[in-house]
Amino acid sequence: MSSVRAYAAETLYQVVDKGLSLSQVMPRYLDKLPEKERPLLQQLCYGVLRYLPSLENYCSKLLDKPLKGKQRPFQFLLYVGIYQLQHMRIPAHAAVAETVNALKPMRAPGLKGLVNAVLRNFQRQQSELETAAQQIDACKYNHPGWFLNKIKAAYPEQWQDIVAANQQQAPMWIRVNAQHSTPKQYIKLLARERIEAQRVAGFDDALLLQKATDVYNLPGFKQGHSSVQDGAAQLAARLLDAQDSEYILDACAAPGGKTCHILELANCQVTALDHDEDRLSRVTENLTRIGLKAKLQCADASDTKAWWDGKQFDRILLDVPCSATGVIRRHPDIKWLRRASDIEQLVSLQKSILEQIWLLLKPGGTLVYATCSVLPEENTKQVKQFLANHSDALHVPLNELDTLDNPGWQLLPETHDGFFYAKIEKNNKMV
Repeated sequence: MSSVRAYAAETLYQVVDKGLSLSQVMPRYLDKLPEKERPLLQQLCYGVLRYLPSLENYCSKLLDKPLKGKQRPFQFLLYVGIYQLQHMRIPAHAAVAETVNALKPMRAPGLKGLVNAVLRNFQRQQSELETAAQQIDACKYNHPGWFLNKIKAAYPEQWQDIVAANQQQAPMWIRVNAQHSTPKQYIKLLARERIEAQRVAGFDDALLLQKATDVYNLPGFKQGHSSVQDGAAQLAARLLDAQDSEYILDACAAPGGKTCHILELANCQVTALDHDEDRLSRVTENLTRIGLKAKLQCADASDTKAWWDGKQFDRILLDVPCSATGVIRRHPDIKWLRRASDIEQLVSLQKSILEQIWLLLKPGGTLVYATCSVLPEENTKQVKQFLANHSDALHVPLNELDTLDNPGWQLLPETHDGFFYAKIEKNNKMV
């Protein structure tokens, strides 16, 4: 098991210090492990990223100076060790021993005494260290300061709930394929497999599982009878409301959950567009499993001249690149990969894509703008500016809070992820 901790330290070093995403790095190490050890690697990596400021703070008190240069990966091994002692049910003696043993596969036996001493000292001083850390906002909330400042300003009454939700492990939602069964029927199929699930009001095709399970335990999963997709993400296809025979664009489509959902609900023609060829291959995989067909297009959504054939779409789902601050609990590396300076660049990119894609919509057509962000500048402010600048853009309220002055529907992370949706129709009259 020591190799799991070594792999966790190497993964975390690549993410935090080298700026690679967890989804890029972790599969390399998961493939090296027996299946039964893979959940531990995931738990260690996700856990350390959730509590990184606190772990950094503890180490700053327990080390004379942080490990640097070639020794830098071993700093993350200390975080792995402390995380186990503070947050996991692994017996303390085993956590310490296995973390020290991880130095062997990492080829650093000379640090054995240091790692052992730091972990033992944390055990002795844990109460005082935790109390002191709670006086520092970064450690108390385990989020970067720029993000805390933004959500405090945007959600003065709710920001602590958002932070708390981000620190939780995300539940597992599934989407029931309407071409095969209803959620009510599928619950019964799940029950036969001893999988407990419940319906959630407002999420027509969704089931929330009481406990995560391997996808191949889901009845008919291989045949496309269900898919894993967060409840909030499932709203996209329902809000788009595609009809049979319509011509649909799913822009920024990868990995394809929304594309498949659209096709499950209507016999329409879908073009699935994404600039990332590798991610677009996942759309193909999802379509193949479910038995659906779409036209796949690898291109930049903001460069329509390079790929558009001139035929306008009846409906467009525009799930723009965003900060992903609504899905931090699923991707805790977002907290440390994203920078405050990124937001302005993303807002500019979103505006450019929205401007270009709007031209592809038929008069009388519908566009659904979507993000998995909780930041107003990417969401409400972006849509409000667009509506103000386009006389042919008609605001379609999604609920009583969705007004022309405050357009869109902001879902904050709860049992579901944080998502934003706005619906816009193109005026079919000459303006």
